[in-house]
Amino acid sequence: MQIHPMLAATSERRTFDSGWLLERKLDGVRAIAERDGDAVRLYSRTGQRIEAGYPELAAALAAQPVPRFAVDGEIVALDDRGATSFARLQRRMQLRDPQRALATGVRVSYFLFDLPALMGHDTTGLALLDRKQLLRESFDFAEPLFFTEHVAADGPVPLAEACARGWEGLVAKRADSRYVPRRSPDWLKLPCTAGQELVIGGHTDPGGRRNGFGALLVGHYADGALRYAGKVGTGFDARELDRLTGLLAALARPDPPFADPPATERTAHWVEPRLVARVAFTQWTRDGRLRAPRYQGLRTDKRPEDVVRE
Repeated sequence: MQIHPMLAATSERRTFDSGWLLERKLDGVRAIAERDGDAVRLYSRTGQRIEAGYPELAAALAAQPVPRFAVDGEIVALDDRGATSFARLQRRMQLRDPQRALATGVRVSYFLFDLPALMGHDTTGLALLDRKQLLRESFDFAEPLFFTEHVAADGPVPLAEACARGWEGLVAKRADSRYVPRRSPDWLKLPCTAGQELVIGGHTDPGGRRNGFGALLVGHYADGALRYAGKVGTGFDARELDRLTGLLAALARPDPPFADPPATERTAHWVEPRLVARVAFTQWTRDGRLRAPRYQGLRTDKRPEDVVRE
C-alpha cells in the first residue's frame, strides 16, 4: 500500500520534556520510498513518482539488506558548509530523466527519519522511538542514505544554536507518537525563520533593468478561496527569472484568481493559480500581508489547493 506522509504543525513552543525527541529540520523534498524486492519507488508528498529523478537514491535503496520496506525522509542538496540548499535542489526537482538528473552535477542525499512498514508488517502503530530503532538496525547507512539523528528533549530547545549552524530549525516529535497520515500536533516544526508555501496568482511588470516580471503576487487558501498575501520581488537570479517568466506566460488569464485582489496593483498580470512557491519572510502583518518576503523556489510536491496559512 502507498503510505501517506505524517506532517508536522508549525509551533512557537520552545520548551519540551523528556517525552519528546528533537531532530534537525531539513529544507528539501519530502519523499516516501517503498521497496518490494527489485522494485523501488519514490513518492513525493503529493503521491507523484519521482525515483527517475533521483537514480542514485533508488540504487542505494535497492542495495539495502532488507527486501521489503517503506521509509519516510527528506531529499536534500547540501552546500559546502553542510547546510541544505533548496536553490541547488531546484536543479534536480523538475527532472524525471535519470541521465539529465545526474548530468546536473548536483549531489543529493536522502535523510531517513521514519519506518512505516518493514518486511510486510505495518509499523505505524509502534512508538516513534521503536520505529527509529528498527530503521537504524535494518539499514546500512552510507552516502547518499543517512539516518536522521535525534536527541531527547530536556527543557528549552537549543534553537538558537541550530540556527547559528545554518540549519533550517528543529522538529520536535513525541517519542511515543504513532505514524498517522495527516498533520499532527505530535510533530512540531520549530523554524529559524518564518516561511511557507504560497500560491502564485499574478505578477507585476518589471522595473529598471530587470527582465521578465517585477514581483510575484501570492496568496493562500482560506475557506475554499484564494486570499491575497502580498508580493515577492526578491530572491530571483537571471536563470530563475527566465524560467518563471515562461511558466507564467503559459498560465495567463484575464481576471484575478484572488477573492480579494490588491486594488493598488492596477497593472497586474493574472495567472491560473497552479504554481506553488516557497517564500521566506520575517512575519505576518496585522492585515495578513507578508513582511520582507523573499522567493526561495518552486515546490512541485504540493497541490495549490492544499496551501493554507500556517
